[in-house]
Amino acid sequence: MSLPVDSHHTFALDSWKISEGSYDVKNNYLLESLFAQGNGTIGLRGTHEESYCGPAGSSQEGNYLNGFYESEPITYPENAFGLARNNHFMLNLPNGKGLELWLADEVFNLANGRILSYQRELDFKTGILTRIVRWESPKGRQIEVQSERLVSFVERHLYATRYRVTALNFNAILRLVSTLDANVKNLPAGDDPRVGSKISAPPLQMIRYQNTPTMQAMEHKTTHSEFHLVSAIAHASEDWTAEETNGSAEQQVLERYFSAQIEQGQCLSLCKFGSYFSSRDYPAKELMQRSVEYLERACEQGFEYLATQQAAYLDAFWQKADVEIAGDPALQQGIHFNQFHLLQSVGRDGQTNIAAKGLSGEGYEGHYFWDTEIYILPFFLYSKPEIAKKLLEYRYRGLAHARQRAREMGHQQGALYPWRTIGGEECSAYFPAGSAQYHINADIAYAVKQYLDATGDSDFIVNGAAEMVWETARIWLGLGHFPTSTPEVFCINEVTGPDEYTALVNNNYYTNAMAKAHLEFALRLVEQLQQESTADYMRIKKQIGLQDEEIIAWRKAAQSMYLPYDEALKIHAQDDSFLAKKKWDFAGTTDDKYPLLLHFHPLVIYRHQVCKQADLLLAMLLQSDQFTLPEKRRNFEYYEKITTHDSSLSSCIFSIIAAEIGEHEKAYSYFMETARLDLDDTHNNTKHGIHTAAMAGTWMCIAYGFGGMRVINGELHFSPNLPQQWQYYQFQINFKRATLNIRIDKEGTEYRLVDGDEIHFHHGEQSMHLNPEQRRVVILK
Repeated sequence: MSLPVDSHHTFALDSWKISEGSYDVKNNYLLESLFAQGNGTIGLRGTHEESYCGPAGSSQEGNYLNGFYESEPITYPENAFGLARNNHFMLNLPNGKGLELWLADEVFNLANGRILSYQRELDFKTGILTRIVRWESPKGRQIEVQSERLVSFVERHLYATRYRVTALNFNAILRLVSTLDANVKNLPAGDDPRVGSKISAPPLQMIRYQNTPTMQAMEHKTTHSEFHLVSAIAHASEDWTAEETNGSAEQQVLERYFSAQIEQGQCLSLCKFGSYFSSRDYPAKELMQRSVEYLERACEQGFEYLATQQAAYLDAFWQKADVEIAGDPALQQGIHFNQFHLLQSVGRDGQTNIAAKGLSGEGYEGHYFWDTEIYILPFFLYSKPEIAKKLLEYRYRGLAHARQRAREMGHQQGALYPWRTIGGEECSAYFPAGSAQYHINADIAYAVKQYLDATGDSDFIVNGAAEMVWETARIWLGLGHFPTSTPEVFCINEVTGPDEYTALVNNNYYTNAMAKAHLEFALRLVEQLQQESTADYMRIKKQIGLQDEEIIAWRKAAQSMYLPYDEALKIHAQDDSFLAKKKWDFAGTTDDKYPLLLHFHPLVIYRHQVCKQADLLLAMLLQSDQFTLPEKRRNFEYYEKITTHDSSLSSCIFSIIAAEIGEHEKAYSYFMETARLDLDDTHNNTKHGIHTAAMAGTWMCIAYGFGGMRVINGELHFSPNLPQQWQYYQFQINFKRATLNIRIDKEGTEYRLVDGDEIHFHHGEQSMHLNPEQRRVVILK
């Protein structure tokens, strides 16, 4: 089903910011996600500093720390061997954003009094969330409140707020109460399996607190995962007089009071700094002292210093990552918004990853999925490859858990990565659509291959990549087999591909194709290390107990891999039985029955030809050179008719393939659905967090779709086209220590070597080479 372009947009169309010009409680929940801020470590939902007094169910206070989770045993009414035993869920942390302002005997709150004017904006160039409100109290006092908030990209444990108050028509004594509030909760599990966590007891237990004139801090410990956390706040101001402090372990709230005499027209300013330190990064005994020193330095440096740092960091990011589009302001805003949120969400320490909802909400419980390797990693690989490497290092650190999971699943050797996790364990309680997605192993190997092709990082091959690729490749021999009826082909049974509406099938095309590529890549690394680093080859081989017989078996399995094809329809079958199933009754399914997973039993869905998302089409993108253009066109036409796009991962892939086969209107329509999925809340669930895979899919549509970019046999290929709605577009690719700028307009394509000594690539059938003597080439249409 092709998706229409929605002409209604939530925000005024500004390329470098989102803004709201009035306060509307009906949109509050959604805007808390869209105005969320983060730095890959800390994530703060876009709630206001003041207490929220709106209707129940219209807000979720949220403050998160990437990789900081609680663990709960999964309870199965009917147990079975090998089921995932523990769930991880990202915790909602003590809220340090709170500020309550009193005008003599009246409290400033948007739910009371009268809002005279309101403006809030999130700037993608400065990283600052700014709000300016003019408000009249019930007794007629008028004030202007300006708040600015940032989560520092440079100081990964720090966030800060500058809070300014101006009296417009009165003189009075003002009082400001700054809070650190641990009375927060995670969203409870409900009917939607994508939202909420089942928690048996309060996950954070207070150990101690510190409430002094210079800092307020709490130390908590999780019940099951046994992590320690110190949440702390400190303040700096020359305008306000600090008064007493208040708080207790029982109340779970620490308060710091300030007062000041204000005259009409006068502006008072206070800066508040907050930090989170956990035992995931440092020994528990060091957390409190680190917090003290960190916040002391922040108070000395001041908000303006942090803001300058923030702008410089983002300027460097946009120089490498910016995608410029002329002719569609809605799209330009969408892609900048998406790139900014990806940067805010991604872990960059090698110990954390990027969750399906980033750090903006609790959808999917903060879990990491295969979304990272297939959708998100390419954006960072070609814009900030150092972040891509950290994402792969996270997987390497999880290899021990993956080996353990393989044993639980009956594999005597090798490693099997979890479909969803935070700490490395498999957390999927529904194995047909979770643990059965064995393609996760091939997805990670594919990402490793893309990284090595793009960077030439030979050190990583011998310090993680080869071990990870070989250990995961071993699983295919344990999973697949040569049937006695057809001994010439290698088959893989009882797996689930990317399409979650089709589970536990034999020979899912995507899985088999990616397994074949995985085995071939494993063999390539064997040959490369045998030739270039025999000592490392023997060391790694001995370390994991890899036998020569296994390597021979890899080659045979790869050469014999069964890839389903239907001769009658001239299309590739999604799996052995898919095309034999009854097609879903789309005409008889009303709009209120989507997504299907919320309205039909899984078995009902599994019995039909219906796809939640791209599956076979995703294989056509990732293994592009294995399909002819007519095959791609026939596959697209068939599977488009039976795909609901209930998954946010789907539209971008359909857009890319549509662009490749010349369906330009469809490519653009699917692209717009992807680019503004969160800004326009087209899936109606952004309030629980943004969709990081779809955000990265927007970049993929530009580079892979309209730019026609592919990496084949380690070489860059482009086949660009220009959507008729645009005057031009341009993007940059970092490849093998060079930066290539690609600009496409109505005249043709310009390639420019921005940085590096040289770069080799292909434009269509033409082979191109740029170096310092020839840094630019223009290819006319």
